[in-house]
Amino acid sequence: MKRNPMILIFAVISLLASRAASKAEASPQNARGNEAATAVNIDNFSFGPAASKVAVGTTVKWTNRDDIPHTVVSTDGVFKSHALDTDDTFSYKFTKVGTYEYFCSLHPKMTGKVVVE
Repeated sequence: MKRNPMILIFAVISLLASRAASKAEASPQNARGNEAATAVNIDNFSFGPAASKVAVGTTVKWTNRDDIPHTVVSTDGVFKSHALDTDDTFSYKFTKVGTYEYFCSLHPKMTGKVVVE
């Protein structure tokens, strides 16, 4: 039985495209397409998740889902948001390994942390 080489080439290209699409869906990326991103929601006077582990170069994006303003302020002064109203966001790209604890300056009992590995 003689095989058509064009069908074989098409099958290989389809398989490779399918694998590439699966890999792209499996890894979170931001709008630039080459950096990881992590989301933290502010809801019911808490950060969720309260602790996040991320790789160096990851951007963390906080979104206020509460009906009142909140802030995101690192305890060591590395980052600080303005007051975030409902659905406002704040992002910070972590470029160094370490543990970054943060809180809401308007409600100091609200705390969280990002561990950068």
